[in-house]
Amino acid sequence: MTRTLRLAEVTAENFDAAIEVRVHPEQNHLVAPVVKSLAEAYVYPGVAWPRLILDGDRVVGFLMAFLDIDFAGDGTGTDLRSGLWRLNIAAGEQGRGYGRFAVEAVAAEIRRRGGTRMTTTWHPGGDGPEDFYLRLGFLPTGEKSGGQTVGELALD
Repeated sequence: MTRTLRLAEVTAENFDAAIEVRVHPEQNHLVAPVVKSLAEAYVYPGVAWPRLILDGDRVVGFLMAFLDIDFAGDGTGTDLRSGLWRLNIAAGEQGRGYGRFAVEAVAAEIRRRGGTRMTTTWHPGGDGPEDFYLRLGFLPTGEKSGGQTVGELALD
């Protein structure tokens, strides 16, 4: 079976499909629902980069990247970072490589914009996605953001 994986902008035509993406119920505490991400994208235009993950024409997930955000939040711009803000793979679609594809797609976009590193955060603990991110090469930085582990992937 040939897969055609791609990202698509969230539009009025696919909005309903986007907000229907749901992770497993036991994962709800690990990632915000898509509708919250889209509201944040509206509030942070130019920083948030929301995209649907499609396999052919079938929506299998949602991601939102952040691009050149002042990670320190001090207004100096000395710690600009880009990375993966949200990743929601639909409950019935997990374990099929869509998450890996999403991370690689965000990395490619950051590289295209001249970035050399990718940041993400995850909830610590055995029920979270830490092993997934570590397998992809993210390394914990020792920082915390909102109680989450901050990880970084070199894009050289």
